[in-house]
Amino acid sequence: MLVTEQQQKPDYHFVPYKFGCFSFQANADLFTMTKYNQVKEEGNHWIKIDPEKYLLSLRERDRQAIRYVKLQHGTKNIDELIKHTYIQFPYYAVNSTIARERLSREEYQKVLEAKPKSDTTTLYTIGYEGISLEEYLNKLILNDIKVLCDVRKNSISMKYGFSKSQLEKSCEGVGIQYVHIPELGIDSDKRQELNSQADYDKLFAAYRSDILTKTIEFQETILRLLKEKKRIALTCFEADICQCHRKHLADAIVKLPGFNYQLKHISQLSLF
Repeated sequence: MLVTEQQQKPDYHFVPYKFGCFSFQANADLFTMTKYNQVKEEGNHWIKIDPEKYLLSLRERDRQAIRYVKLQHGTKNIDELIKHTYIQFPYYAVNSTIARERLSREEYQKVLEAKPKSDTTTLYTIGYEGISLEEYLNKLILNDIKVLCDVRKNSISMKYGFSKSQLEKSCEGVGIQYVHIPELGIDSDKRQELNSQADYDKLFAAYRSDILTKTIEFQETILRLLKEKKRIALTCFEADICQCHRKHLADAIVKLPGFNYQLKHISQLSLF
């Protein structure tokens, strides 16, 4: 993360994980590199084992970022690096299981203050199209989401991190409960010929009449979760809320008896 902080367009993004600052994508790439005998995992460390000098193949600005980080922090041990990161970037320590023992009382208080929190009860929706898993999770964390309701019919994704098992594990790592409710999704074969907004509107008209009218119990389950947890997000793929069924699902939940809360759609262009 210290290197990406020097980049205008970071190659990796990070989240406040239970072990501190963490990138799921970077970790997955390291495991891929082991298959090609480029690195090996040894305890809590990754060690380069091939002879290739990769620094020479990098862009000059990336070489400069690495040199700067080495100059500033090259003599620090792992404990010193952890403490430095937690102090300089307290947000990334908000879910850490070791922050309290590594920091002074004053330093740890800043971590507590960096943790997003809200008392309002709000139903959110969010799509993951066009953003990384880490950017997506940070949007959830910064909006203090407690439960992520996956309302895809099929929770398999070609996009890294968004298949059910991956997403559930990632959410657990940042303190968010994951729930999959496939009954509220749309069959993939009905989404094949969507070439205009009119096509989407026709699809969603059928969704409202054929599915939403028959799944009241699952909508009520979400409402009960909302009342209990206060901050819930409905998720699917599309970035544009007008091209996703989660909008119509959210509108249906809003109309249920006992819904007296806010509804917000998280866009890809902002955190809130």
